[in-house]
Amino acid sequence: MKQIYVLFFLSLFFGCKTETKTTNMQKKIVIAHRGASGYLPEHTMEAKAMAYAMNPDYIEQDLVLSKDNVPVVIHDIYLDDVTDVAEKFPERKREDERFYVIDFTFDELQQLSVTERFNPKTGVQVYPNRFPKGKGNFKLHSLQEEIELIQGLNTSTGKNIGIYPEIKNPEFHHQNGKDIAKITLNILSEYGYITKKDKCMFQCFDAKELERVRTQLQSELFLVQLIEFPEETKQLKHFAAYADGLGPWYKQILDKKEGTQWKFTTLVEEAHKLGLKVHQYTFRSDQLDEFTSFEEMMQVLLFEANVDGGFTDFPDKMVTFLTR
Repeated sequence: MKQIYVLFFLSLFFGCKTETKTTNMQKKIVIAHRGASGYLPEHTMEAKAMAYAMNPDYIEQDLVLSKDNVPVVIHDIYLDDVTDVAEKFPERKREDERFYVIDFTFDELQQLSVTERFNPKTGVQVYPNRFPKGKGNFKLHSLQEEIELIQGLNTSTGKNIGIYPEIKNPEFHHQNGKDIAKITLNILSEYGYITKKDKCMFQCFDAKELERVRTQLQSELFLVQLIEFPEETKQLKHFAAYADGLGPWYKQILDKKEGTQWKFTTLVEEAHKLGLKVHQYTFRSDQLDEFTSFEEMMQVLLFEANVDGGFTDFPDKMVTFLTR
């Protein structure tokens, strides 16, 4: 069934002649956020194949370790908001009523079915107009499996679409005796992702851990410091000492709207002065908030605020916008 999905989406989108022109670091880059997650359940191989066919510059992989140290492509350290783990392994929940990736071997994780994201307490789908919850036959997969898919497609299509891995909650992993950064870097190296010249950007919210990746683990990859909280915007000089890019929440860039014009914080300007690329998150056409349309959102952030690229659940729409 999985192969049928992949072949269907590849045949569907390779028929499109549109190619993104944002292929180098001086242009606006498109990062497929959790794959084509606006159309298929996030971080499934089907969502990654569909994203690839939409011609982004990079495809994102969030990573959490299994019990047997396999980097699993999943957004959170928990399983119960994107899988049927509560039905298949009800006895494996912890005292906090959550099910953790780290408590399962990779073989056990393969037994789970993946679905569109939902609230584990209510069962309600987070994005109601996306792929229907509980439908399809989607599975979890490893970082290695996804890299082989993307590199294989690069070989067969002649493209050079990159990867954009993020290690999730490294401190949690350390507390459980696991070094997710070291394990991930070793795998990336095995597949040829070693320096900034390679089509790989490595990201993390944990500043202490990302600095360790550069200094102690001596990675030469393009490193991106993700930020979420206001106080972190005051640490740009420190981030620039070890990172190459900054990944802010888009609301950290917006200040206020005066009439029809947006005013911005100094975040992007200050980051650029320090030599940091800015890749903001997340462009969603079904979650516009302050904006009247997806086109306005992209125009304001990509060109008026002058970010260098961004994560999007709808890579085809962002590619088309930038091509125009």
